[in-house]
Amino acid sequence: MQTTYRVLAWILALEVVVQAAAIAWALFGLSAWIQGGGVLDQASMESDVQFDGVVGFMVHGMNGTIIVPAVALLLLIVSFFAKLPRGVTFAAALFVMVVAQVLLGIVSHSVPALGMLHGALALGILVTAVLSARLAGVPRTTREPVPAA
Repeated sequence: MQTTYRVLAWILALEVVVQAAAIAWALFGLSAWIQGGGVLDQASMESDVQFDGVVGFMVHGMNGTIIVPAVALLLLIVSFFAKLPRGVTFAAALFVMVVAQVLLGIVSHSVPALGMLHGALALGILVTAVLSARLAGVPRTTREPVPAA
């Protein structure tokens, strides 16, 4: 179970990287499209606008609302069986952070300034996931009697 915990924690860290890459692809593609003469307004948002990177928005949205929370939930469940010191604490913190992240992602469409917190929290999730993975990778130390000289 400790290996499963470690793998899930690394997957969660990797998912943060995927999220950053997807949204960067989408925004740079959108920027290039606008610079090439494309116009972004309400009508184009409601139509099937096509530009290099438009899939990045889809990947970011679906991955962030389905895959990332599922991995965080699985990590939390596994943490109870992995018997790692502070494993449940780290997994629970990650789960709460991911739930907050999803909510921020949704609310940021109405309150754009919250997008800054959405980005910052992503870094917190990345760091916590890496720390969790490393926690599971460290073997437990046992006290063995020191032989008498």
